[in-house]
Amino acid sequence: MHHDDTPIGRVLTRRDALAILGASGFALFAANTFGQERRVGARSVVPSCVARPEQTEGPYFVDEPLNRSDIRTDPSEGVLKPGVPLALALAVARIKGRGCTPLAGAQVDIWHCDAEGTYSDVTDPHFRTVGHKFLRGYQLTNATGAARFTTIYPGWYPGRTVHIHFKIRTAPSSPLGYAFTSQLYFDDALTDRVHTLAPYAARGQRTMRNGGDRIFSDGGPQLLLAPSVSRDGYAASFAVGLQMD
Repeated sequence: MHHDDTPIGRVLTRRDALAILGASGFALFAANTFGQERRVGARSVVPSCVARPEQTEGPYFVDEPLNRSDIRTDPSEGVLKPGVPLALALAVARIKGRGCTPLAGAQVDIWHCDAEGTYSDVTDPHFRTVGHKFLRGYQLTNATGAARFTTIYPGWYPGRTVHIHFKIRTAPSSPLGYAFTSQLYFDDALTDRVHTLAPYAARGQRTMRNGGDRIFSDGGPQLLLAPSVSRDGYAASFAVGLQMD
């Protein structure tokens, strides 16, 4: 059986998050992303951001020097991992004072299993993939706090619901840098539909759903993606507000 570590951090409730932003806390839960401003009547409001709960990085994080947006290939072989394409964009902002601003220049790593439930570059009782680096990579956030990736919809493995790991760091090579680690999840009904397709269907019915996952139970509903259908597969964006001070 695969094992992720126990949850860390604390779930930020809506009341907690509003307390962070004070009087302008209404902007925290706006649906706007990527540093764009919303207009209310004749005035502009600050870019929105969403405080999110931190969760475990699990045992499969590898600090790879893979600066790339398309993480589907294995650099050692040039082989594209099969699966339903997923365009994933993260909008990273810093919560400061009574507002939030895009966080530029932060390193955002993502990693997840393939359609067969296998992670790259690790040793596990069920597989050994050291030297392979599929479905891993990082991007630096741009001036609007955005980091964009092309990947595939994840598969499943025993003991966990379907998820994607992500880590945000301001100075990866320095112990003084800020780091935030968490996971992203999918609606069970969507996963059920995707996993009826090849190559997922060959693995059979998954054994864990969101409601039974002990890590998802600690803040998972705040970490759900809402993918939309794209030309090739799905596209999803996700806003993360970081309380760094």
